[in-house]
Amino acid sequence: MAGDEKVLAVLGPGEFLGEMAILNGKPRTATAVVTEPTRCLVIDARTLETMVARNTEIALRLIKKLARRLDSADTLIEILMHSDPKSRVMLALARHAEAFGEPVADGVRIRCTAADVAREVSVLESTAQEVITRLRRLRLVREEPSTGALVISDIARLRDFLEFLEMPQKFASRSADLVDDATVDDISSRKTLPSGEV
Repeated sequence: MAGDEKVLAVLGPGEFLGEMAILNGKPRTATAVVTEPTRCLVIDARTLETMVARNTEIALRLIKKLARRLDSADTLIEILMHSDPKSRVMLALARHAEAFGEPVADGVRIRCTAADVAREVSVLESTAQEVITRLRRLRLVREEPSTGALVISDIARLRDFLEFLEMPQKFASRSADLVDDATVDDISSRKTLPSGEV
């Protein structure tokens, strides 16, 4: 996009790509990059059309997946319109977890790094890293040492925390520039953020 690389999605095992170019007969609008050893099944247009026409289960799964991706694209547009860069980072993390995340024992793994998130939502990498570091202190995010992938421990709590930050009139100075150390310790000890608390 205008010479800048944008990460639109990070896909994992069992995902598919390139279907829109087949279905609407238009050139591809994005490029896929493989970041680890991968085995892919290549299906041509005629084969895909036959599969969809003859197998309603395949057609239904394809429709559901396309609907989720459309919803995710709409969400990305909303995120990019957000004025606060730190909020954009947190919203992007939630978007990846909900749309492309892989369930693991202690949360949802997303296959992106701070640099990926920064490029996606047009913020400095240092800003994305700062937000992720704060979220790690809150035990909302952790990083897998072996892969560098991020694991969101609780998407609902992440969104609660973002809402907490976006309500300065309710929580006064505690929402300034993420949170200070005392507030971090206070929030991290709770399972959820209580509604209506001042």
